[in-house]
Parts: sequence; C-alpha cells; structure tokens
Amino acid sequence: MTAPALSAQQSAAVAARLASAKGYTAWHAGVRRDPLMRLFTEAGRRDRYRIYERLRAEGPIVRSSTGLLSVVSHPVADGVLRSRDVSVHTGNPSEGVLDLSLLELDPPDHTRLRALVAPAFTARRMLVQQERIATAVDRLADDLAGRLAEGPVDLMAAYAKPLPVIMITALLGIPDAHVAALNRYGDAIGRALDGVASLAHFREVAEADAGLGSLFAELIEVRRREPGDDVISQLVRAEDAGTLTRTELTALARLLLVAGFETTVNLIGNAVACLMDRPDLWKRLTDDPDLAERAIDETLRFDPPVQLTGRTPTRDLDLSGRRLPAGTPVIVLLAAANRDPEVFARPAEFDLDRPNPRDHLAFGTGIHHCVGRPLAELEARLALAALARRFPHLRRAGREVLGDGMVLHGRAELPVRA
Repeated sequence: MTAPALSAQQSAAVAARLASAKGYTAWHAGVRRDPLMRLFTEAGRRDRYRIYERLRAEGPIVRSSTGLLSVVSHPVADGVLRSRDVSVHTGNPSEGVLDLSLLELDPPDHTRLRALVAPAFTARRMLVQQERIATAVDRLADDLAGRLAEGPVDLMAAYAKPLPVIMITALLGIPDAHVAALNRYGDAIGRALDGVASLAHFREVAEADAGLGSLFAELIEVRRREPGDDVISQLVRAEDAGTLTRTELTALARLLLVAGFETTVNLIGNAVACLMDRPDLWKRLTDDPDLAERAIDETLRFDPPVQLTGRTPTRDLDLSGRRLPAGTPVIVLLAAANRDPEVFARPAEFDLDRPNPRDHLAFGTGIHHCVGRPLAELEARLALAALARRFPHLRRAGREVLGDGMVLHGRAELPVRA
C-alpha cells in the first residue's frame, strides 16, 4: 500500500520543519559545541563513546545548551528509569511521526497493553522458541558456509538480519511472503527514532506506516477467521473482548515487529564485531561456544544496540543527591551508564570474565523494561554460538559500515571471510 502523496504545500511545510531541526542541531553542536547535540551529527555518532566520557567528566547529570539534561551515571540512570514519577513523553522528534505504542505510553494504558503481550515472552514460551531458533540458525549457517566458500560475505545481510526477521514474523504469525517489504519498512521506521532525516525519509516512513497498516488489517481478519497461537491471534481476541482498540492493536503489532528485529540484528552484529577485534576472545569462544551467553551480556554492556532513551519527570526528583526539575526532558544515555567506572571495573575493556555484566541497562529497567528481552538474548546467544562452532577461523574481510542511527546503533555491513 502506498501512502497518500503529499501536496506541494504539505511538502514545503515538512521540508521547512526538517530544515529548522537540522539548523537547530548544527547550531548547538557546532557553534555552542554542545556534546549532547553533537551526538546527533554524523561525526558525533562515529565518536559517541568519547563524547560520553566528555559528558561524564562534567558530572553525572549534564545540562545541554538546549535545556535538555543528559544522564551518564549508572545509579542516576537506573533511578530515573525505575521512578514512577517520570513520563516517557519528551518531545523527541520521533513523537508524532508514528504511534510507537508501549514506547510512548504511561500507565495505566502502558500497563494494560503490556499485559497483553508479556505472555508471549515467558520462560515456557522461550523453550518452544529455542527449538525454532536453533533450526533457523542451522539453516542460515549452512547457507553462510556455501557463500564463504566463494569469498568474503557481508555477515549482516547473510546472517544477522535474516534470523530475527524469521523469528518475529513467526511469533506474530506474518506469512513469509511479506519479509522483503517488512525489512524495508523496519529500516525506515527504525531510522525515524532519531527523527525524520529528510523529505524522502518522511515519505518512506509514511509508506511504511501505510504498508504495515494494510498488512495488519488483512492479517487481523485472517486471524479472526482462523485463529492460531501467534501474537496477532492473541491481540485479536483481546480486541474482540474489548480490552484494546483496533488502533492500539495495529500500533502494538508494529512496535513488536520493528523492535523484534532491528535491535536483535544490531546485537548480533555488534557482538561479532567486538570479538573479531579481539582474536584471543574469539578463540576462547570457538573453544567453548557456551561462552556465547557471556559474550552477549558483555556486548549489551559494552556496545548496546539501543544507546539512549528519554524521560520527563512529572515532579521534582532527587536521585543520588542530584535534582531533576519537573518538566525538564532527560536523555538517559544507556550506553554511557553501561561504562560507568563506579559500577564496572575497566569499563572500556571488553571482558568475558566480568563478574557483573548483567548489571547493564541496555534493555532499560523499571516498568518500561524491554518485554522482548528474553527472545532477543536467546536469538543472539544461539546465533553467536553457531558461528563459533561452524566458523572458528572467521575474520574481518574489509571495513565495516556503521548504521546512520544514534538511538539504534549497529553495523550496516560487516564483511567477513573464513
């Protein structure tokens, strides 16, 4: 389905708004030399971890020249995320572009909708998913072996991207015929978390939103006639029972789809990249693939796929002796908190023997803790272990290409050879 075309007047209004936002970012990043705003420039994204340390040197909470507060302290970040006196609404550029369901809802609506999808990610359901993931991983590894026999391969396209798409479409009950379109839609929506980048991107997001709306409308009617054990069928039953609306159902399905593969793709790619840069650790993993679980935990701490989130206190807060005024948007830099030396010894070191890697905040915490965490960790662990078993001599085969997002961080291309 194609989104309705913008009129000339609408296009001009969107272009003007985007130009204003870019000018605002450039002014504060370049002229005011604001480190937080520099993160949202191309150069800043490539230098994100040094910028986090520059912010840390200024204190656990730093006020931007824009008025925003940024948090790099693990204890303060943990306190903000756990507080019931904060809202997820921050005035982020992505707000209003798409309905991102749980990501943009406070209780009680957040509580109601989360309760509808949480059963899909229980330990019992993950045991069922584990067999399905293992089968998909073996199939992808077989295909990867054939490609590697012919020369270098982009691991992202050949391995990291297909697995999460296979799993989330199966979980939601989406037919395989839609996979190519879903990849395109997911990319457009994922990049919108940083804000719409251009008029062309705005059109891509509108097309993705329309396409997903059409796909889910069709799928909802199919599942109403032929219910299964997939998540869409569960949500259709909830709609029929009057516990959620059609708009909420579609938004929730969209969020699960995009969050279900964009973050996991990056987690797999980031883990492999970290290990390729440390051949001694890769050797340890190939000797003992069970270390994949620790490698994934440390990747989530060291180079997480979700780098930040936002909150706004609804009343004045005092966290770890620091005051956060009501109504002031707070950018919680999850990746910076994960390298807080007060919590993690030698935080800039990728360490498979770290005693507390799971103290990371990569999935958030509190009531907005990522509901799909069990599935993401399971997929990444099995995917990494399979690579270690099947391709012990895997190496980089060229320069990686980083993705162009700030909120979502990962590799767009990761060339490897065996």
